[in-house]
Amino acid sequence: MLLSLLFRSMAASALVGLLGLTQPALAQTDADPVLLVALQASKTPALALLEMRDGKVSREAVVGLRRNDQTEAAKLDDLWATGSDAKPMTVALVARLVDRGLLAWDAPLSKLWPALAQTVRPEYGQITLAQLLSHRAGLPRDSSDADYFAAFHADTRPLPQQRMDYLRKALNEAPVAAAGAGQHYSNTGFVLAGAIAETVTGVAYETLMHQEVFEPLGMSSARFAATRQGQNMGHRNGHPVAEKFSTAEDGNPLMYSPAGAELHMTLRDWAKFCLDQLAGAKDQGKLLSKAAYRKMQTNTDGPRSALGWLAPPSIMGRKGPVLQHSGSDGNWMAYVVLFPEQGTGVLVAANAGEDMGADAAAKAVLKAVLPGLSPAN
Repeated sequence: MLLSLLFRSMAASALVGLLGLTQPALAQTDADPVLLVALQASKTPALALLEMRDGKVSREAVVGLRRNDQTEAAKLDDLWATGSDAKPMTVALVARLVDRGLLAWDAPLSKLWPALAQTVRPEYGQITLAQLLSHRAGLPRDSSDADYFAAFHADTRPLPQQRMDYLRKALNEAPVAAAGAGQHYSNTGFVLAGAIAETVTGVAYETLMHQEVFEPLGMSSARFAATRQGQNMGHRNGHPVAEKFSTAEDGNPLMYSPAGAELHMTLRDWAKFCLDQLAGAKDQGKLLSKAAYRKMQTNTDGPRSALGWLAPPSIMGRKGPVLQHSGSDGNWMAYVVLFPEQGTGVLVAANAGEDMGADAAAKAVLKAVLPGLSPAN
């Protein structure tokens, strides 16, 4: 590890002077030296860390400021944006509907949503939920029409209606590959999966997520809404971003939420989902059927393609299997790494984007803590 955790309480104050950090960044008790070192090497205002072992949270830490133009320290119960790390949560929602017989993993779009299938390119009529959620449907990453996409930032229509309009246009763009022909990361595929869930239930995706995932797991802080003044804020280009969802700088439009846009929650609530995934890997999960956990966490096409998760055989030299993801909207950064065989995992979050060094800082934290979560590969 970057620094021995044996001195993490006693050394915190000494590190303040050594690293040139200001005292407001250390208003929390028991400041974590791993986070301190990573924070100092970037322009990121704050970093947070949560580790999981043996079915529970084993370590929590946060250092830094809620916003870099004020002095209020970030706190353990602050909200952080998960970004695309929420994609496995969308898969879990779909899995709940599959478990109830409302959807089927291998049913084509022509059967799942006949009205939409008739209005899009014919090759998309046969793509399945499993292909959408493992990035194997051949869909482009996002709509190529940047101006059309940007207009959704200011759209006030109901979100399901916005998604339907977006999909009718996006699914008339040429595929990047034939369905099933390799993995091609696609946010559009997840928006389509979320909209399919809306069509079979008659309920908006955001409400479905609360009903089917957040509430059963007790994730009470989860919300599809911007953080506000007086809270933890995302940062870009050296300054806090007041997320009003009206411009591209505000992140992604809210209609993109099935792909992970604008979901914020505490790390402890995010950990509830991850702990359930780890339990599900041992047939002890509470949210889904045993078959659904296996479907989510099993590679479907090559070493990295599970449903929602990236599932490489190892990560940073640590032994897998691994379930992991990263996410950012340009204003926030987040990483999740789970080791199902070891029953361990870690969440790392930053309130800034890559341009302020948040990605490098988060990876430095991962490099420091992963050796304690899984043996060498």
